[in-house]
Amino acid sequence: MTVRTRIAPSPTGDPHVGTAYIALFNQCFAHAHGGQFVLRIEDTDQARSTPESEQAILDSLRWLGLDWQEGPDVGGPNGPYRQSERGDIYKKHCDELVAKGHAFHCYRTAEELDQLRAQLQESGKATLKPSDLALPAEEVEKRKAAGEPYVVRMNVPETGTCMVEDLLRGTIEIDWAQVDAQILLKSDGMPTYHLANVVDDHLMEITHVLRGEEWINSAPKHKLLYEYFGWDMPVLCHLPLLRNPDKTKLSKRKNPTSILYYKRAGFMPEALLNYLGRMGWSMPDESEKFTLDEMLKHFDIQRVSLGGPVFDVEKLSWLNGLWIRELEDAQLADRLQKWLLNRDNLLKVLPHAKGRMETFGDFMPLVSFLAAGSLGLTEESFAGNKMELDDQKKLLQFALWRLEALRTWNKENIFAAVKELSTQMGIKLKDFNAPLFVAISGTTASFSVMDAMDLLGADLSRARLRQAIDVLGGAGKKVLKRWEKEYNSLA
Repeated sequence: MTVRTRIAPSPTGDPHVGTAYIALFNQCFAHAHGGQFVLRIEDTDQARSTPESEQAILDSLRWLGLDWQEGPDVGGPNGPYRQSERGDIYKKHCDELVAKGHAFHCYRTAEELDQLRAQLQESGKATLKPSDLALPAEEVEKRKAAGEPYVVRMNVPETGTCMVEDLLRGTIEIDWAQVDAQILLKSDGMPTYHLANVVDDHLMEITHVLRGEEWINSAPKHKLLYEYFGWDMPVLCHLPLLRNPDKTKLSKRKNPTSILYYKRAGFMPEALLNYLGRMGWSMPDESEKFTLDEMLKHFDIQRVSLGGPVFDVEKLSWLNGLWIRELEDAQLADRLQKWLLNRDNLLKVLPHAKGRMETFGDFMPLVSFLAAGSLGLTEESFAGNKMELDDQKKLLQFALWRLEALRTWNKENIFAAVKELSTQMGIKLKDFNAPLFVAISGTTASFSVMDAMDLLGADLSRARLRQAIDVLGGAGKKVLKRWEKEYNSLA
């Protein structure tokens, strides 16, 4: 048997360090067993998936040094490798489940589902079962004849316990009462993750599924689908989730999570991959600094620790410093030039800087914020603006939400989003931009903040807004909930 592993990221946002972490361990496991590593794109969420996000995922993983033998960019014998291109395959397999009585057409409306969930909550039940969703046969025929939309749901046991075997955790017991009648095919004909991942893993001959532990509760659904289809199930291995320093699940609100952020902020790909390799795993000699080749050579999945690994940017920065100091001066010069100090970047910046220059010596102070990882902001940095600090903090949070929704990052879109938000909030654009100037460039004396955000890129710009909000004291859950309600009312 040839060992085959896979990673299946969704192209719905910035490429996440968690994706790289799981990809790294899949590549290492496959290599350790002389196997193959596959990358496929899970783009069934058509409303949020974008080609730009897919390309960013591929570019970021390649930047880190990861490699796969099959995928949308390299091809292979088991394609297509985008789930959006495999619709007929999922439809065929879903029809098979319905024909065998393992799944059913559910015509329940959104309003009916809300009522059922409310009744469940009152009765103390946790999940919707097929018996809860069943409609009289005549009502099903009536809705079918009327051409009303439906989803396909899987039949699941109402009682009992599902036993799931895990490579690291042994036998995991999950009560079937916690497992709902999962949707397999949405009303738009697109599959959910659960159907697509099972069908794809089987057809692509995946032997081992290494994924995050957040999927443990979904394992019974997947095991059941393998039984329904009569297929052998791959070996499951649920890796520990990356954590913030406060042990909560890694999130962009508390830590930069985009690979693009670390690339733009000046981290070496070798150091970031090295750090991800240390997340819950260790070299036999316990060395902290090691290359991908060294990890591939010594990898043993049993050395993975199930304790939640903490992703600490300060520790990553320290490790990155070790990598930098081992470079020869000429190598470091080449790296700096490739990173930011190249002619293409210079030509992008000069049109914005030269109007403020009287000598060449003016250039670096004007643009230094573009190369800075951290601006060293304090509350005092915002004190010169007209607005109260709490109002500036709310403004920055609203701006962050608006800019996080941008699918295409350029000056025109940034300006349109900020201008619309300032109008909705009843704040003059000049006053609205003042906190943005400080958050993005550390001063109000820089060139256009829209140009600055365009040059910095989406990931670093959004990260700086989050950092500025934290500098101003941050916002707790209750405040954020109140602000979110107010923000949503603006539109």
